[in-house]
Order: sequence, then C-alpha cells, then structure tokens
Amino acid sequence: MSNATNRTGLIEVHLAVLLFGGTALFSKLIPLSALNITFLRCIVAAVVLAILVKASKQVLSLKHKKDYFIAIILGVIVCSHWVTYFASMQLSSVAIGMIAFFTYPVMTVLIEPLINKTQLKWVDIFSGLAVLFGVILLIPEPNLDNDITLGIIVGVFSAMLFTARNILHKKYFTDYSGPHAMFYQTLVAVIFLLPWQDVSTDDLTLHTSGLIILLGIVFTAAPHALFTSALRYLSAKTVGLVSCLQPFYGAVLALIILGEQLSMQTLIGGSIIVATAIFETQQNHKRNKP
Repeated sequence: MSNATNRTGLIEVHLAVLLFGGTALFSKLIPLSALNITFLRCIVAAVVLAILVKASKQVLSLKHKKDYFIAIILGVIVCSHWVTYFASMQLSSVAIGMIAFFTYPVMTVLIEPLINKTQLKWVDIFSGLAVLFGVILLIPEPNLDNDITLGIIVGVFSAMLFTARNILHKKYFTDYSGPHAMFYQTLVAVIFLLPWQDVSTDDLTLHTSGLIILLGIVFTAAPHALFTSALRYLSAKTVGLVSCLQPFYGAVLALIILGEQLSMQTLIGGSIIVATAIFETQQNHKRNKP
C-alpha cells in the first residue's frame, strides 16, 4: 500500500472520529429531548444514507429475508443507544457522557468470549476492573438524585447497548457496507421512535432545524461513510486505536464551543478508561492476527 493511500486513510479516520466526537455537542446545542433529537437525526441520516447507497450503485434491498429481522433488532438497539447517549450528556456533561460510553471496548472483550465460547483471559478481567475504577472516579457522589451520577449510569447503559449492537452486527450483518447497514438501522429507529414523539412545529425553529440537518448529514451520515472508506486503506488495529481518541476530541470541542471544564477527578478517571480501551484494542488486534 502506498504512503498516499495510507495518508488518505488516516485523514479519513481522524475526520470521522472528530465528527463522531462532535456529535455529542448536539445534546446541549439542540433544545429538545434525547428522544426527539434521535428521531429527527435518524430521519435526516436515513435519507442521506439511502442516497449514498444508491450513488455507490448498491441495491437498497437486503440479500436474505432473515436479514430484515436482524436489521429490525439492530435498529431498535442502536436507536436505544443513541437516546441514552444523548440523555447521558444532557444529565451530566459531554466529556463525562463520552467517557462513560467509552467503557464499551472493554465490555466487548469481556462479553465476546461468552458469545464465541472461548476462554476469558485474566488480562481482560484486569481491564474490566480498571474501567470500573475509572467510572467510580467519575462519580461525584453515590446518589441517584445527583444528575451527574445518573448521567454516568445512563452512559454506561448506552455503552452496553452499543456493545450488543456491535457483537450482533459482526456476527450477522457484515455482508453489508457501513452506509447500507446504517440506512436500515436509522430507518428502523425512525419507525420505532415515532409513537413517542411530541415535537411541534413551534419547536422546529430555523436554528433548531439547521442543527438537526447538520447533525444528520455532517455528524451522522458523513462519518459513517468516511469510516467505511478508511477501512479500505488501514488495518483494523489503526482504525480501532484512532477511534479511542473520540472522547478526547469530544472533550476538546466541548471546551471550545460549550465552555465545559474538566475536573481533575474526571480527567484521571477518563484517562484510565481511555488508556484501557487503547490497551484492549491493541490486545484484540494481536489475538486476531493470523
């Protein structure tokens, strides 16, 4: 592989991760509930992703009937993940919500052996304990009346949903490109969330509508397309390691745009969680080497 294509892949994956990190800001910027934000985001993203699939000369239909059932399950899980992801940040802060969510790489290495019926390694158990310690450091007080504590719990639950979605996707839905798979998941999310919507036309001001379109196109459809493209040029290890920068990018953007500050305790807890995620990404690559 040439240096030029490698450089292109790195630019694409960093831009994708930066945009994924920026997604979190909309939990604060859009004056709507997490349910409403996710629903409207998915409408925009589904349309754009459908256009991307057709532009790449793929058919929108799925190959097998059973794949539609899997797409429904994945769509319900991913929309539940997005709702809890935004809710976590609305309760706490962008940085804390993203750090809590980034417990998912370690959850994955702890759960995958149970699914694949392989032996769990002691190093993975140690990683799980390290992440648990990092999460405990984030908690200001063990009280559910505290919004930050509640936000961390909701963020960890969002990570559990994302872990379940990734494992199921890897096992049953890898025949489809990223935009194709995400089209069905966003479409299912729109249908699933429709009964709970209470958005009025008064809520959808020009400013709010503009932010929703920006979120759906630039911060949802575009990073998924970039991520898929980057995988053609880079190893899974490189993509995985760069993905671990997402909380960092999100925290920096939240500092610049929203003025959110990080406490020393949050910084230490977040560093432990992200460092463990990076370590587990490296370990996973080594194990999967032929």
